[in-house]
Amino acid sequence: MRITKVTTKTGDSGETGLGNGERVSKNNIRVHAMGSIDKLNSIIGWTRTLANANIDKTLGLIQQDLFNIGGELAIPEVEMNLLEESRLEWLDMLTDQYNEKLPPLDEFILPGGNEFSSRLHISRAECRETERTLIGLSEQEYVSDLHKKYLNRLSDLFFVIARIVMSDQKIEEISWDYNK
Repeated sequence: MRITKVTTKTGDSGETGLGNGERVSKNNIRVHAMGSIDKLNSIIGWTRTLANANIDKTLGLIQQDLFNIGGELAIPEVEMNLLEESRLEWLDMLTDQYNEKLPPLDEFILPGGNEFSSRLHISRAECRETERTLIGLSEQEYVSDLHKKYLNRLSDLFFVIARIVMSDQKIEEISWDYNK
């Protein structure tokens, strides 16, 4: 599907069209899930503006994956398989590769550090929010297990990349001090 016209005015009444032509409320949980994917993708785009070439390429590929998930969500009850299982394996491989370079954690760490790692933590938190929205949809309608797994693992990758950024910049991680 290609966008030929941005302003159609068909959503002025509070409804939007799904990829199968069905009109639904903009408050429909499927529309919320698609919007959450879009918001996450936008935050990743903002995060990319600070990335080095390697991380930028990774984040760009993730954005493509999220468009595939959004495309599949736009057409209910149809498995288009736009997101392939190999993409989940890729996420796991990257997470493992980055994690091998990091010291183990003894405690939770506070999000932050510098602008880039902070944006990665925002991406992680938004990814978790998107995952919760997708789970909510899956409690009412069919959602691919692959989509749920992908978002769960993606938030882990964001966390690990944020730690890598901190490590590369020699910024100390601040542990949660539960006694304060």
